[in-house]
This record gives sequence, structure tokens and C-alpha cells, in this order.
Amino acid sequence: MNPQTIEEGRQAAIIAYITLIGSFAAIYMNAEKKNPYTSFHLRQAIGLNILFFAIAFIVSYFDSWMISSAFYVFFAVLWFFGLSNAFQCEHEPIPLVGDYFQKWFKSL
Repeated sequence: MNPQTIEEGRQAAIIAYITLIGSFAAIYMNAEKKNPYTSFHLRQAIGLNILFFAIAFIVSYFDSWMISSAFYVFFAVLWFFGLSNAFQCEHEPIPLVGDYFQKWFKSL
């Protein structure tokens, strides 16, 4: 991917990681041009948001602050990793689940 493509899609890629609303805003921003850098980070961010809510549903049944805090720390690390990659113009998937997000959400 050339530096010009990355620079054009960098802003939308960063916005994609800022909550689920940011992901939808980034989808709208990427609708016309379909920047591959933005699409990559969109798939990562949307997958991370969906996975967060799916696992939060399961974790909510446990009445343990240890399980809840481990859950939040795990997702904070994954979120920070993705966001820092978007800021640093890197094209690296999120550990453990990023490759799956690229396969599942390839239509974005």
C-alpha cells in the first residue's frame, strides 16, 4: 500500500476505533472512495466492537469483579493496539482475532 493511500484514509481509520458510532461514521466516510487502508481498520474496529458486546453479554452473568476487570483489560489492550496502528499508519491485524475479522467482514 502506498503512503498516499494510507494518508488519505488515516483520519477515517482513526475515527473507526472511537466507539461503535465512530465505526458507522467511518463507514460513511469510506463509502465513496473505498480506501483499502480505511477498510482494513474498519473491519478491525467493527469486529472488535461486535466481539466486545458478545463477550460482555456472557461476562455479565458472572458476579465477579476479577472476571469483569480481566475482560475490560483484555479489550482495552486490543483496542489500544488497533488505535495505535491506525495512528502510526501500520497495516497489522489485532492479535488473536484480527485475521478472522478480515475474513468475516471483507465486504466492508
